Amino acid sequence: MTDARNSRGTTKERFADLAETYLGVEGVTCPGTEPGMRGFGRGGLKVGGKLFAMVSQDRLVVKLPAERVDALVSAGDGDHFDPRKNGVPMREWFIVDQSSDLDWHALAEEARAYISALA
Repeated sequence: MTDARNSRGTTKERFADLAETYLGVEGVTCPGTEPGMRGFGRGGLKVGGKLFAMVSQDRLVVKLPAERVDALVSAGDGDHFDPRKNGVPMREWFIVDQSSDLDWHALAEEARAYISALA
């Protein structure tokens, strides 16, 4: 799914636009609203305290069911996320390829809904 927002701005600007859509959404914590946040997921979007979207390696990363991640990887839209770059990717984390035309807003909402359903 192509979205005009995907072709504009830097990754940081695009993620800021994405985060702005979640300001005021009940249960969602946006970057910069958690004092003292450090480590994995700092600057990411959370629902119920659980991370669902962030930027890493200058790319969008979202948490989705493993089967969905596998399908997106098979379609050539990105890869399994390997935060340590040691060849051990996280099964439920997807990092969007720079050339992908996936809609970041739709992916983030899918990730938010997935994490919300787990709670």
